[in-house]
Amino acid sequence: MRNFIITIDGKQYQVGVEEVGATQSVAPVVTSVAPVQATPVAPTAGTKVKAPMPGMIKALKFEEGAQVKKGDIILILEAMKMDNDITAPCDGKVSYKTTKGSNVDTGALMAVIA
Repeated sequence: MRNFIITIDGKQYQVGVEEVGATQSVAPVVTSVAPVQATPVAPTAGTKVKAPMPGMIKALKFEEGAQVKKGDIILILEAMKMDNDITAPCDGKVSYKTTKGSNVDTGALMAVIA
């Protein structure tokens, strides 16, 4: 029996699946499904900088924890063969949530300014 955790509509369930050998007849195995308590994720403090479009992180312009000012270019996002400057929305210390060379989807958290 192998156990898996699946998520349906934001709720997690633990299910058990039995492996059936090739010589046995294959029949569905139904096991009871018990809800699993989800572990809450602490909210990120500060102003979030999210990807406006999918692309690749070409460069991080500041060191982790560096002080930035509103309008400073904090990273370069390459999308459709074009470099896009991503700027700080406010003053604060930058904390990157991605790395150079990583691919990001639209809305992905790239940095937090706190």
